[in-house]
Amino acid sequence: MATAQTRLSATILLLRDGLEQLEVFMVERHHKIDFAEGALVFPGGKVETSDSAPELADFCRDAESSSADDRTLRVAAIRETFEECGVLLARPRGEDRLVDGARLQSISNNHLTALKNHDLKMAALVRAENLELAFDLLVPFAHWITPEFMPKRFDTHFFLVAAPSDQLAIHDGYESVDSLWTTIPRAIELEKSGQRTIIFPTLENIKKLGRSQSVGEALDNARQDTIVTVLPKITKQEDGTMMMELPEDAGYETIRAPVFPGGKTQS
Repeated sequence: MATAQTRLSATILLLRDGLEQLEVFMVERHHKIDFAEGALVFPGGKVETSDSAPELADFCRDAESSSADDRTLRVAAIRETFEECGVLLARPRGEDRLVDGARLQSISNNHLTALKNHDLKMAALVRAENLELAFDLLVPFAHWITPEFMPKRFDTHFFLVAAPSDQLAIHDGYESVDSLWTTIPRAIELEKSGQRTIIFPTLENIKKLGRSQSVGEALDNARQDTIVTVLPKITKQEDGTMMMELPEDAGYETIRAPVFPGGKTQS
């Protein structure tokens, strides 16, 4: 059987300082979505061809400091986060502050449906609204590639972002049917107790995030870390159990795990 091609994708971990602990925003995938159906995930999705439009470089803060490939990933991450949970990481052109709640509502009313339906491209949106995408706020956090034996494979880049205080994150009711802000211990308990499904890569990145106690600490740690690509190696034990092995220097709690413990390690 031929190895499935990977689809480039990007996802954002929106962070905030809760009353007691660091919190991350998660959405529940619709049960009819073709990947991670019913699971709690971070907002994100596949890169679209239009995300690499050259003209977008003129509407991106600090675009000159990144490569074309990196710009494409960041555009996709920002677009998907806007489509999936209504948060737009963009500024009025030439300003330092992100769009506020009132401006965001106007932009959403005018463009969000068309963007989701692929009737509008991100380049047209930022040009119409005279915006700059806030590339500078996205901090690389992780890079995972789905194992080669899987029928659907993704090459996913994870970014951390401090959630805008004046924008409300909420599920879109289509790709995602529920959402929540959760602490790291709570997310782990939801998965452990079976109350929520969290697939293996998401859970491992939640645990990695849990080493930080605040948004500032999480962003600082991510800036200092070296991103090691995780493409799990598949091995077989003597009893026939298929195991995934992660790079030891990738910084994750788990190094070896069964491939199919109830299906939860599928990436």
